[in-house]
Amino acid sequence: QVFCVKLCGNLKYCQSHLYSTVVPPDEITISYRHGLPLITLTLPSRKERCQFVVKPMSSTVGSFLQDLQNEDKGVKTAAIFTADGSEIAGSTLMEILLMNDFKVVINKVTYDVRCPKKEKLNSEHTTEMENMKSLVHRLFTALHLEEFQKKREHQLLEKIDHLKGQLQPLEEMKARIEARSEAQTNGLLWAGLALLSIQGGALAWFTWWVYSWDIMEPVTYFITFANSMVFFAYFIVTRQDYTYSAIKTRQFLHYFHKKSKQQHFDVVQYNKLKEDLAKAKESLSQVRRSLYLPAHIEELDEEN
Repeated sequence: QVFCVKLCGNLKYCQSHLYSTVVPPDEITISYRHGLPLITLTLPSRKERCQFVVKPMSSTVGSFLQDLQNEDKGVKTAAIFTADGSEIAGSTLMEILLMNDFKVVINKVTYDVRCPKKEKLNSEHTTEMENMKSLVHRLFTALHLEEFQKKREHQLLEKIDHLKGQLQPLEEMKARIEARSEAQTNGLLWAGLALLSIQGGALAWFTWWVYSWDIMEPVTYFITFANSMVFFAYFIVTRQDYTYSAIKTRQFLHYFHKKSKQQHFDVVQYNKLKEDLAKAKESLSQVRRSLYLPAHIEELDEEN
């Protein structure tokens, strides 16, 4: 059974062939041969009819349009829409597309496509057919799993190399900024140690050489109380405990971000590239740890 497809917008042509049994040369037809859909259309450049055999369970709308453009370089734009005008995604299986009528737009020319209606089957036969289709689809996936894994692994390796290439100059700049920030932080810590040493020496000098302990005891008490107030103020401002490791980390980050702005080091971009690299490596590990083909075939045999 063959259904003709009329070119939209040409009313005179359609009326003149309304009762004709000959397929017009500029129309698209869909027929079934050996159980497979056969789409016949006229190529816009060569003006000759061309047949495309469609595998409904493995072919997609995107692959069909790509085959059409590969066959005729004159096809600049091609898209498929539903009968109500909604565009159909390229990942849609041709089996789903052929269930209803649709439209094909080639180089801004719209063709209305009427799909042949299949005979209705009983529920038991329909269930068997659906189970068979599901089994064939899963078997097809299992047979092509190794090839897909190799292709996916190759893509991930290329992505990882590309991300490493982008990260290399950022890593070098980051290392220089970290070295300078570490040096300044250590200098600040040594300066704090020097101030504490000077404070202790001054208190000892005032205690044994200038004044007595009776006079210096209240002074040391108020100095200790003032230090406690400083520690408490640090906690209120930073919401962190006053520990030497926390102070060092905070000061290091302060110097690091300050120098990053001065040298135009994009911290956000660097973190995003690092996250993408980690995700790519994790995906690569999952692909390499995935099951091999024999395991998938055994699983299909056990379930059936």
